[in-house]
Amino acid sequence: MRAKVYVTPKQGVLDPQGLTIQKALYTLGYDRVGSVRQGKYFEIQLQNQLTDEEARQLVDKIAHDVLTNPIIEDYRFEVER
Repeated sequence: MRAKVYVTPKQGVLDPQGLTIQKALYTLGYDRVGSVRQGKYFEIQLQNQLTDEEARQLVDKIAHDVLTNPIIEDYRFEVER
């Protein structure tokens, strides 16, 4: 069982890395890009004996407590068997 966790800055939070990438893309000729937001991606291998609900609860807690700063970041996740 594997979980994929995606972390991004909340809307309205300044994303200096995303702005830097956006400017670099524009400099390279990609002038049709409106904006860029940079985030983080995590893969977590889980024990197979967890139920789907246990896995979702565990990953939600890990993402909230460890992988993100909930004040400035949002997250979403997927759990795969």
